[in-house]
Amino acid sequence: MRVPRIFHPETLPASGRVPLSDDAANHVGRVMRMQPGQEILLFDGSNAEFPAVITEAGKKHVEVEISARFERSVESPLDLHLGQVISRGDKMEFTIQKSVELGVNSITPLISERCGVKLTQDRFDKKLSQWQKIAISACEQCGRNVVPEIRPVMKLEDWCAEEFDGLKLNLHPRAQYSINTLPAPVTRVRLLIGPEGGLSEQEISMTETFRFSEVLLGPRVLRTETAAMTAITALQVRFGDLG
Repeated sequence: MRVPRIFHPETLPASGRVPLSDDAANHVGRVMRMQPGQEILLFDGSNAEFPAVITEAGKKHVEVEISARFERSVESPLDLHLGQVISRGDKMEFTIQKSVELGVNSITPLISERCGVKLTQDRFDKKLSQWQKIAISACEQCGRNVVPEIRPVMKLEDWCAEEFDGLKLNLHPRAQYSINTLPAPVTRVRLLIGPEGGLSEQEISMTETFRFSEVLLGPRVLRTETAAMTAITALQVRFGDLG
């Protein structure tokens, strides 16, 4: 049986007893119903793992004994920042989960002209907390020890205008060049994925002003969540650690 991997939001010691966070305790004690003596593997975002044994287990309180600290990195050499225009329903959650599994380093949810999601700031704040938990869960599943940041929601133009010293890409079905034709080496990429209805002509012109290069994935028009996964995979194959 695979030892469960659990994220701890604070810096962990190399040894000693530690109470788990409320979220982790709920998952370990209430959902998984683990008992004292069982093993778990903790990580705290420091690119290390901490093997531990449960010493106390309740539905609301779980305490573990850490035995060691091991450096272990599965991070891609490609630093990839995804700017994703917020999609409807569970599509955004799917995009975040799979992007983290594929090695994205940070994700910024974006608002564009054709964005189909209209929420108050309070609702967006709640969504942000939920999205960050999805990123953490994806790390627990896929073996990453560094949790990507889900940044606060931004307007598309504000995100495009941010200073960035790497390659900036915008997917466009009428682009002349594909990801495979991009010259290597590339170590940092900012990838823009538009909404279901695509970016407006004005927004496309705006991205060109901020030096985004247009690339295509192939002859077929992909849904926004499919486009994100396909582009990230292609970039990791070309410049990262897939394939």
